[in-house]
Amino acid sequence: MKNIYILSASLLMFGATLQISAHPQETGNYEEVSIKIDQFNDTTKTFITLHENAPRIKGTPDVPRFAVHGKEGKYYMGIGANIKAVGLYDFGSPISNDNLFTTSAIPMNSAPGNGGEFNFSAQQSNIYLNVVALPGSKNQLGAYVSINFIGDGYAPNLQLAYLKYRGFTAGYNYSLFTDAAASPATIDYEGPNAFTCQIHGNIYYEHPFGNKKEWKAGIGIDMPAMSSTYSTNTAAVTQRVPDIPFYIQRSWCGGKGWLRLSGIVRNLYYRNESAQKNVDRVGWGIKASGMTPVAGGLTAYYQAVYGKGIASYIQDLGGTGMDLMPDPDNASRLDAVKAWGGFGALQYNFSPKLSCTAIYSHVRTYAKQYADSSVPWKTGYKYAQYILGNVFYNVNSIVQVGVEYIYGRRVDFDGSQAHDNRLQAMLQVSF
Repeated sequence: MKNIYILSASLLMFGATLQISAHPQETGNYEEVSIKIDQFNDTTKTFITLHENAPRIKGTPDVPRFAVHGKEGKYYMGIGANIKAVGLYDFGSPISNDNLFTTSAIPMNSAPGNGGEFNFSAQQSNIYLNVVALPGSKNQLGAYVSINFIGDGYAPNLQLAYLKYRGFTAGYNYSLFTDAAASPATIDYEGPNAFTCQIHGNIYYEHPFGNKKEWKAGIGIDMPAMSSTYSTNTAAVTQRVPDIPFYIQRSWCGGKGWLRLSGIVRNLYYRNESAQKNVDRVGWGIKASGMTPVAGGLTAYYQAVYGKGIASYIQDLGGTGMDLMPDPDNASRLDAVKAWGGFGALQYNFSPKLSCTAIYSHVRTYAKQYADSSVPWKTGYKYAQYILGNVFYNVNSIVQVGVEYIYGRRVDFDGSQAHDNRLQAMLQVSF
């Protein structure tokens, strides 16, 4: 036991020294850190290793303030928490969710007198465990578990749980079709409505290559995610083929900038009750995403996605029944719905403490005008816009405050529309 050390204040100090702040959106420099890891002492290696084992979530501190450095450096373990309190005010057609500003959830017919709503939430607070065994060796094994409180009545909710070993990642995690680091930090837990974000069971393999490891590629299998609208002669069945995401990525500026080209192939099953057989419709999607340092403290984030039958992978369309929808010419047939989305964001860091971000995001779908369904076509989501501006200030290495404004507008196929505005302020303390 004499070789076990508690590393708390030291991790804080080295975080500042390495300029890997409590908020990873300030650097995004993951590759450069890993290349130089052998130059540092054991305490600093602990910090870097835990940082690289954590998910690439913008605005969420990923290295705990307290960590255990095991005997002979054979394992690192850290337990951390982010306490996030948010006060918000909606006006227009208020979205009922205090944490997710989902433009597809904007009420199309708000009751008279309900044009404004004040709420307060601490549900985005999370607790996480970050463990790495045999760090720096070929058999390095990483584990990460995070729980927040977005369940009903602040019920604990599993956010992420995965293992990493020799390029493989397996567990409950972001799909490989998600480029999590390509979206800037927001108080809004969801972020841009066009962001391709899906968290579910998966396993994937990633491998860097090139003289300076500037290239990276990955392929995986995802648990199927399916949300469809059924006609009178069709029905839902269990899904039996995993979704297959893949990507290739080129990085530059020591990992501060990158472009990722991604794809996904899906087999979407439903039941044709007239023919008494299951039918497999193929869905597919392509995407470009990344981050580019522009000049000085200015950084651009971007993503564009297009495909058919991929609604469940686009944030705003998840759960809307738009992977498959009825064919207007055949009541026993479903079609994969065409959809696209894109967002662009600019973030400016005035200093290591102060940053601001502006985002514009747009999602559009193309469902044909069917009639034979219990869900009217005219009430379906046609397109939506998402506009955001925020300012974050790091009071110190533990405390962060921020303010944010969001505007969202939803338009349905019949031309009806509604909008919501949200003003919110945040106080976050990280341990």
